[in-house]
Amino acid sequence: MIRKGMLYRMNLFKREKYLKKIRPFYDAYDLIKVISGVRRCGKSSLMEMIAEELRNNGVKDEQIVYIDLDSRAYKKIKTADQLENLIASLLTENSICYLFIDEIQNIKGFEEVLNGFRTDGGVSIFITGSNSYLLSGELVTKLTGRYIEFEVYTLSFEEYEQMKKFYHKKVDSNLLVELNNYLLEGGFPRTVQFDEMTAKRTYVSEVVREIFEKDIRRRVKIKDLASFETVRNFVINNYGSTTSINSLHEALVKTGIAIGRRTVTRYIQTLVDAKILYECNRFDMKSKRALSGEKKYYLVDLSFYFALNTDNRIPYGPALENMVYFYAKSLDYAVSVGRIGKLECDFILRDKELNYSYVQTAYTIALSKETEDREYRALEAIKDNYKKYVITTDYLLQKRNGINHVNLIDFMMKECRF
Repeated sequence: MIRKGMLYRMNLFKREKYLKKIRPFYDAYDLIKVISGVRRCGKSSLMEMIAEELRNNGVKDEQIVYIDLDSRAYKKIKTADQLENLIASLLTENSICYLFIDEIQNIKGFEEVLNGFRTDGGVSIFITGSNSYLLSGELVTKLTGRYIEFEVYTLSFEEYEQMKKFYHKKVDSNLLVELNNYLLEGGFPRTVQFDEMTAKRTYVSEVVREIFEKDIRRRVKIKDLASFETVRNFVINNYGSTTSINSLHEALVKTGIAIGRRTVTRYIQTLVDAKILYECNRFDMKSKRALSGEKKYYLVDLSFYFALNTDNRIPYGPALENMVYFYAKSLDYAVSVGRIGKLECDFILRDKELNYSYVQTAYTIALSKETEDREYRALEAIKDNYKKYVITTDYLLQKRNGINHVNLIDFMMKECRF
């Protein structure tokens, strides 16, 4: 018997890169497992995969409880007391249980409820949330040291390819064609199920509308929607570009939009909180200090860009940068943009053992010596012995000063680490 509320489906594509991070904590009853990420990135399916693995390991159905707070079955659950009573009614007494709650941020005051069940013991708790409000305020103050976060992103290129094969979708033998398809379609898992680009775009547009409605308009008081959309569209259309709040504010004022600098800052932070944008700070490698003011913003999924634009031309420079940024984030690297004097390094990566690596990204360096020099110059100016990479779509690879020139497609398909 499947427990009430369990969204169990057979034949799920397993996202192993995330499962292997969470597995050691399946039976960590003292820690709440928080699975975060933008809406429709696959958090619910990931929890179903965890539940399936638990069953395969001998856990009985009645020990698994799944509550989807976005579903009709639980639409009347609005308060912390109602949530507590619901959980108590579904848990099996005198037995270890696994509790999964989807979209927990829908319930105000959920933190004390979860902490109570965590403290009582015997319940391994997994929750999901679609925005940064989940890990702000009460959860941080009341549950510090009692939860562990696993951030999930939309499909990376290698997952996109694996998922298409898993569901027997047509895969072009030319991986450059597949790369183009991925950049245009984006990585929301459900889009793989559709064959026509029109259907994919329609689905993504609906996801974008849902995110703006549920994670922004319901939570943030935006009086001037037109100004917000102008800021939103500007930042999304200029993803991967160095952006300063001051310069953006000045540009908006010059176009006749009456908007304050603090409002621009709040609007951008709203997009970051909704996990649409990810902020990448700049780091001066000579002074070893973070640079204030200018930052880069990357899109959680490139489909946001195409959903707001009718042009299908791919801006390869920022698109590939965006890919590499989230590939590194999915491998748990801390990512920043590096500056060495007047030169800029696309990414400085730091792993959990505090090892560094440096990355330059370009579509190709084969067109001219000037193009090659531009990508190598910043890396050659770095004097330490950490690994350095030039990542391109070229298959003819350059050997220069010990710097690793790698093919982006091969690197990602093999799930290489930097």
